Amino acid sequence: MANEYDVVVLGAGTGGYPTAIRAAQLGLKVAVVERQKALGGTCLIWGCIPTKVLLEHAHALKIAQNAKDWGLTIDGGAVRLDMNQVQARKDRIVTTLTRGVEFLFRKNKIEWIKGTGRLLGNGRVDVSADAGTQELRATRQIVVATGSTARTVPGVVIDRKRIITSDEAISLKEVPKSIVILGAGAVGVEFASIFRRYGSDVTLVELLPRLVPVEDEAVSAELEKAFRKQGITVRTGTKVTSANASAEGVDLEAQLPDGKSEKYHADYLLVATGRGPVTEGLGAESVGLAIERGYVRVDEQYRTNVAGISAVGDVITLGRLSGHPQLAHVSTAEGLIVAEQAAGREARTLNYDHVPGCTFCDPEISSVGLTEKQAQERGYDVRVGVFPFTALGRAKIAGETDGFVKIVGEKKYDELLGVHIIGPRATELIAEAVVALQMEATVEEVAQSIHPHPTISEAVGEAAHAVHGLAIHI
Repeated sequence: MANEYDVVVLGAGTGGYPTAIRAAQLGLKVAVVERQKALGGTCLIWGCIPTKVLLEHAHALKIAQNAKDWGLTIDGGAVRLDMNQVQARKDRIVTTLTRGVEFLFRKNKIEWIKGTGRLLGNGRVDVSADAGTQELRATRQIVVATGSTARTVPGVVIDRKRIITSDEAISLKEVPKSIVILGAGAVGVEFASIFRRYGSDVTLVELLPRLVPVEDEAVSAELEKAFRKQGITVRTGTKVTSANASAEGVDLEAQLPDGKSEKYHADYLLVATGRGPVTEGLGAESVGLAIERGYVRVDEQYRTNVAGISAVGDVITLGRLSGHPQLAHVSTAEGLIVAEQAAGREARTLNYDHVPGCTFCDPEISSVGLTEKQAQERGYDVRVGVFPFTALGRAKIAGETDGFVKIVGEKKYDELLGVHIIGPRATELIAEAVVALQMEATVEEVAQSIHPHPTISEAVGEAAHAVHGLAIHI
């Protein structure tokens, strides 16, 4: 049959397209259903990649604004940011990468079926598009990888003009004079860094008591200190109670921790309060798919309750996890497991304690493993080591000395439990810690691994020594 495949994947984001590629590499006939104009999903088109482009421009602007310190002379007056040029470069990078995914599809003989997929049961998928409908059949596996979309909070209506999400924020052609950002998770603090560096008056509002609340408490405190130093207004423990948009901007009212109200006016309100699953129109009810709070429920092998249907990425929930991490690299890792299973390979599982998190604000944040508090709650006899970047030669050379490396270990067996970094190159440094946890290294083994000098990575080795009270440079 022309429309029969071994595997049919719904969605071509960072969960879907790697699933398809790995399945094809293992000899399976694969089709991917994707309704967007390009492959790559939220991460590539609206999320990870375009925001990091904007952050790289913010970093370049930071260097240029401090040109005198670097011995640079910029002729022609003050440094200015050309947002049209920034947006053009961002679009070129995104287009290059999406076309790269298309090339990989052709290379691996994966068929891109353009349209919206709906489950019909018995391995069948209905695909609707402007040109009409067609039915696909998967003989081995259907994989739901439809991802997530931005969501808001009660009292705040997103109009995508003045009250916006990250989808609109990445495409602004002018730097707003002022912006309020609602939510201080990864998305919120990244855009706070972007717009503050670009010159906006930024207010960051978070309902919980601290910024980046999933991180170690010491990291949250350090980020708030750095943000305040940069001139970002921080309001934690604060609830936005109303937001009214007009042609001139947005008027907001918020309740502070002491119960008092505070009013704000800004050009834009960026809602960065998390993302919800994309399951509308999936046909989950008609095939009996178990849905929990909108998410597709799966087991540790990403199998749903319906035979022949798996799901990966932002759209899923695992009962044993209090919260499934909505991260591109997690979606990919899950998709590879599902593809291998579809090809008949031995099943394996992910250790979600070993999933790294990266936030590309300024200063950068990365972490893997347990926080100090989590380790204590699990009953470990905890000891920690902290090494500040202020004591590191390479950090001084780079002019980026905010932050530290914190290592969480336990006393009895010297087990490495977690690594938490805020500071320069944090998102690159974390890879060493991921490998160390995966290989079940002790803290001493990390300390005894020679870290080259002068590098930012020396801070990891020094923090490991610090766990035993033996750091050299502090």
